[in-house]
Amino acid sequence: MTEKAAKIGIIRDMKRSFFIGLLTVFLLSSFGTRAAAENLRPLLSPQTLADLLETRDDLRLLRISGEHAAGHIPGSIPADYARFRGPSSNPGALPSLEELTDLVQSLGLTATRPVVLVHDGASPSDMGTATRVYWTLKSLGVKELAILNGGFSAWQQAGLPVNMEPVPVAASDWSPRWHDDWQISTSQINRRLGDPDLRLIDARPDAFFAGSQSSIARPGTIRGAKSLSFDRWFDGNRMKPADEVQQILASSALADADTTTSFCNSGHWASINWFVLSELAQVPDTRLYAESMAEWTQANRAMDNQPSRVAHYWGMTMEWFDSLWQR
Repeated sequence: MTEKAAKIGIIRDMKRSFFIGLLTVFLLSSFGTRAAAENLRPLLSPQTLADLLETRDDLRLLRISGEHAAGHIPGSIPADYARFRGPSSNPGALPSLEELTDLVQSLGLTATRPVVLVHDGASPSDMGTATRVYWTLKSLGVKELAILNGGFSAWQQAGLPVNMEPVPVAASDWSPRWHDDWQISTSQINRRLGDPDLRLIDARPDAFFAGSQSSIARPGTIRGAKSLSFDRWFDGNRMKPADEVQQILASSALADADTTTSFCNSGHWASINWFVLSELAQVPDTRLYAESMAEWTQANRAMDNQPSRVAHYWGMTMEWFDSLWQR
């Protein structure tokens, strides 16, 4: 082999090695990014979150309910649930896009920054704070979202680190755009009442569905709705494993439909059902009726399970006596 041929061969080998090296770095980088993204599933156990915090420094942890200053997951920041909600007369209503934009910017959020939502974990109902904010942020365009199963209570029970120090937050300049893919309005439901391709699911406990109990709204339920109480998904304050969730859903005898809509009194409990059906069970076209019964009952719209006026006031009287007895 001539000296020139040898040099050409060396250069060729160097180019091949350089190319292979670049390809290897690219593949490893891509795999690492993809693996990290796959790990951020909609529902995380405390240990999974702890492991992610060891390997990812891009997570934004939002404490949605509970006393953040009394103890929190290291790196988490407080986010006031009330700021994601409407007025007392219609708490399920959404704030304006301008108000939501100010809120997400103050929390340092962007469309591409992964967010983990941490509720207090005091009860199954408390998880509604996290699922409602999850739905809101997803509708605003946040790409990666997760909820800590069992919330801060589960984190503490697992013996994981707790911090007391506040975390500084750099505001973002993100201007989100609202997406209607997971929302349904009062007028849309009203137009589609009786449509077999619209499945209405009442997420409230059975007494609300049956019309024997009421709170912010008149007793009864939306015409044609079926009952699927939000608390069926829980063992204590934690959501049941995926296989049990699927079994509950399969045994609920809900008719197939193109669109599934979850509602409650004010879009809080309903967001739990939305999260289970849309994000965990992957039921296509699952939507949240955010305003729910608080808005539906403000006009004379079609209702089922409405008690007589005498029965209604008798029930209210008994609830009042019960509240006195429990004091």
